[in-house]
Order: sequence, then C-alpha cells, then structure tokens
Amino acid sequence: MLKTPSPPVGVSETRAPSGALDQPPLRIAFLSYRSDPRVGGQGVYLSQAAAALARRGHSVDILSGPPYPDVPAGVRLITLPSLDLYNQPHNGHRALRWKHLVSWTDTAEYFGHWAGKFMEPWSFGRRAARYLRAHRRDYDVVLDNQSLSQGLLEIERAGLPVVGVVHHPIRRDLELALAAEPRWGMRLLIAQWYSFLKMQEKVAPRLNDVILVSEAAARDVALCLDVDPQVMNVIHLGIDQEIYKPQPDIRRRDNRLLTTASADVPLKGLKHLIEAYSTLLETYPRLELVVIGKLREGPTAQMLDDLNLLDRVSFIHDLSNEEVAEQYARATICVTPSLYEGFGLPAAEAMSCGAPVIVTDGGALPEVVGDAGVVVARGDSAALARAIAALLDDPARRADLGAAARQRARTAFSWSRVAAAYETVLRRAVARKC
Repeated sequence: MLKTPSPPVGVSETRAPSGALDQPPLRIAFLSYRSDPRVGGQGVYLSQAAAALARRGHSVDILSGPPYPDVPAGVRLITLPSLDLYNQPHNGHRALRWKHLVSWTDTAEYFGHWAGKFMEPWSFGRRAARYLRAHRRDYDVVLDNQSLSQGLLEIERAGLPVVGVVHHPIRRDLELALAAEPRWGMRLLIAQWYSFLKMQEKVAPRLNDVILVSEAAARDVALCLDVDPQVMNVIHLGIDQEIYKPQPDIRRRDNRLLTTASADVPLKGLKHLIEAYSTLLETYPRLELVVIGKLREGPTAQMLDDLNLLDRVSFIHDLSNEEVAEQYARATICVTPSLYEGFGLPAAEAMSCGAPVIVTDGGALPEVVGDAGVVVARGDSAALARAIAALLDDPARRADLGAAARQRARTAFSWSRVAAAYETVLRRAVARKC
C-alpha cells in the first residue's frame, strides 16, 4: 500500500511548526543535477519546494550542477560545477583540458558525452557524494531531485539518510522517443543517450524512502524501477499561489490557446496540438496558438513549415515566473497535450491562475485536473480539436471551469501542505538512521 503522509493540523504557511512539535529543525541537503527553472519544470519545483521547507524553519542547502536554480530567500546554494558540456561551443566536444584528466569524474563525463551518453546524473552524484562526505556533520538528511545516481548509495554508506523524489520514470520518455523515431540509426543514438537509466534502475530499488508526485507516477515507478510500494510516499506538487493566481487587471483573450512544451520532445505531444490547431483555423481563422518553449530546427519546425503555420504559432521563452503567470491570465484556454506526465505542473499552474484547462489522459493529468478540466485521449488530434472548439463556443462553461480550477488548485496544490508531508517523510528517514 502507498503511504500518503498527512500534514500536522494547524500549520500555517509562514510559521514553522517544528517548535510547536518540540522537534529541532532539519538540516537538509537538496540535490539537483541541473536546476534552472527556465530549462525545465524540475527547476521550478526545486526552488518552490526548497522555499516551502525553509518557511517551516528548516535549514536548506541546494547542491546543484549547472545551469543553477533561482535561489529563494532563506536557502543557500552550493554549486557543484560540471563540465557543462551542453552549454559549450561545438556541443562541448572541445571542452577537455589537461586539468580534467586528473579527475576520473571529469574524464568520464567528457568521453561519455563524446560517445553520445547523457552523463550528468552520474557525474553529479559523484560530486555530491564527495562534498557530503566532507560535510557529513552539516546535514541531517539528503533530499534528491530525481538524479537517482550511484552517488546516493555512497552518501547513505557515509551515514546520511537519503529520500529520493521521482517525478516519473524516465523510461517512459525513452519509450515514446523510440516510438516517434522511424530511423534505426537515430533509434540507436537515442538508446545510447538514455543509457543512464540502467544506473537509475539499479539505485531506485535500494532507497528506503521515495516520494512520488502522483498516484500515476507511483504505479509506473513500481513497474519501471521495481521500487517497493511500501517505501513510496505519494505527495502532489505545490504551486506558488502568490505568483500563480487570477489577475483581474489582465483581460483574458477570446481566441488564444496556450501551452507549455519542449518542441521536439515526443512525450509533450505538441505535434498533436499543432494538428488540432491547423484543423481549427478553418472555423476559427483568428485563433492564436502561443507555446511557452523554444522552437529549434527539427521535426516541429518542419511540420509548421509544411502546414504553413510558421508565422501563426508563436514561441516565447526565457520568461520569469511572473511573466508565465501573465500568459496564463491572457489565455482563453490552456492546453496540455502530453502523451505522458508524472504530474503536469503547467496544467496545475494554469488552474491556479483560474484558466480553463484541457489535458490528455496521459499519466497523472486526469489526477491533477480532477473535475475541474476537460480530459481527452492522448495522441488524438481530432478529439483535442473537438474539445477546444466546444470551449471556444461556450464562454459560460469556460468561466465555470476556470473558477473550479482555481478552487481545486487552492486546496490541492498548497506548498504548506506539501512541505508538512515532506517533513514527515524526512523525519522518519532520520529516525531510521538513529
């Protein structure tokens, strides 16, 4: 049976409950191998989760590789530089220096990158383990943001309890990427890039405490990572509701679809929304599609060109949290067309802003929206177009869905509640080590 911790009763958002519970605050090392919120939802999660734990009175240090996170008030950043090969000219292939050869971690990261492997989870874990061995007495517990690296086992052997956070098993990404790629040579390269999964699938079953962000993610983690359900704790993500909230001073548009998607990641299902949009333009010629993400050369750009939509679909990126919230406030409908999500942070953020949402039945998305959104079959462009058209034609239903979405987000996605549940798991991990 999955364990879902209940937060202590009467805990407020700003007052730390540790004193009320007569327990000292925890000293938490929060690990994340890449953490910039502008390059992925896990960076958004990291900053908000760290801030929520700090508000409860705990000492939180983020240990991160580049790109680094936005560091909230009351939280300290410990940088663990990698070779940062994906941010180098020539894709990092000329980044090796003599000094790197004295470090097995640097050398392996470089040559693994040359071989087409994604090495950052493994190399970050080694650097984090080295740092924490030297600073063992500075922390009570380690919280890992889905590196699931070999280094976590070294950290536990050094005497620090480890709690792993898993948003979803990355094997789902691999399966969808392979299914979308017909060329056998590219399929081999994709499989090589995802070779770090072998490490994660060995490490995850050996952790004593694992936090999952949804029931759907928990089921898949049990299946793909062979994690014992007895060590799982399902805790939904929170939303920063000081930022993601209704903005009455911003007019919601009548003909704007908004989505957040990495353009050429099959898991995000953007191609199906573009197909739906192309169909909808025949009936709604003024309809806009805005994508929070970056368009690069690749299948999505080619598809837009083939459909004569390059000038109709807008891509915006490098937005602050506040700017993203403004986009949600302007949107007529927010769409999450993903084929799979372990949680679905953009959908929850849009709901918190009072936007009507349409999602697929991929992974945890129905669990996130509940009765406060429209759910269609994943990968079904025609069904997506029909659902969008129905809402475009019914302003009253859009208003009702937006109000229901806001109410659900306020109650279900409170960081105060999430942080209290995290604390329960973290203290249990510490007690087990004592």
